[in-house]
Amino acid sequence: TGFVGKYLKKEYLKLGYKVIVIARNNGDLNWLDSAKIAASLENSTLLVNLAGKSVNCRYNEKNKAEIFSSRTETTNILGEAIKNCKNPPELWINASTATIYRDARDRPMTEKDGEIGTGFSVEVAKKWEHAFFNFEMFKTRQGALRMAIVLGKDGGVIEPFDNLVRFGLGGQQGDGKQMFSWIHIEDLCRIIRFIELNKNRNGVYNCSAPHPITNNTFMRTFRQVKKISFGLPAPALLLRIGAAIIGTETELLLKSGWVLPERLIQHGFEFRYPTITEALTDILKK
Repeated sequence: TGFVGKYLKKEYLKLGYKVIVIARNNGDLNWLDSAKIAASLENSTLLVNLAGKSVNCRYNEKNKAEIFSSRTETTNILGEAIKNCKNPPELWINASTATIYRDARDRPMTEKDGEIGTGFSVEVAKKWEHAFFNFEMFKTRQGALRMAIVLGKDGGVIEPFDNLVRFGLGGQQGDGKQMFSWIHIEDLCRIIRFIELNKNRNGVYNCSAPHPITNNTFMRTFRQVKKISFGLPAPALLLRIGAAIIGTETELLLKSGWVLPERLIQHGFEFRYPTITEALTDILKK
């Protein structure tokens, strides 16, 4: 029911699929109704798990617990439901996050030689993937998507960035040298379809565009596409104060995420939006 889920549902309905939404609220099925979930998965083609409390909050103990449980508990419920199917789905895709890698300014992180980081967000990602791969499936392929920051219209991070740029605050954040790995939402959905159609694909995939950029380049490109010449920078200290005031964290802005989609490229996936200029031109057009 979130930003990516709504887009994915729309695209799969276009393809002629029957789409069943499992959610805490406003879904076709409640996420705690394991019997109905198992019944809905019988003879299905694809299960995609995107569930998880937003990390756009302060990392206090209550929010931390909910961030963990909303990911691991849902994954465990779905895994048990698949095990109870006579004819389970052909493929189970589980969301993960590229934040699992360390802060990287020296080299890019790939699935093969990426170094796992430390800290709360990394522990969330590790436990999420552990819960997922802890299930041994004999009839169902499993793919974990380590997603970079997803860019698209009508949701996600674009609106707050757009507001910053429009009001003259669209300069670099921090020193601007931290890497910004991203992916257009259309390419993310195409990756899910790509893994579905290629029957021998499984395991971990970095879901990020092949040309990551610095924060400074991202903000400059955003301004160029919007035809706004000036943007005040935001020092790290100011960002931390602002984040505390509005109830969020600065990690998404200040951590250097340098991620490359090595496996996707090796397997022949072609990105529709490989560069940030192409992606923002599409997303910000009227």
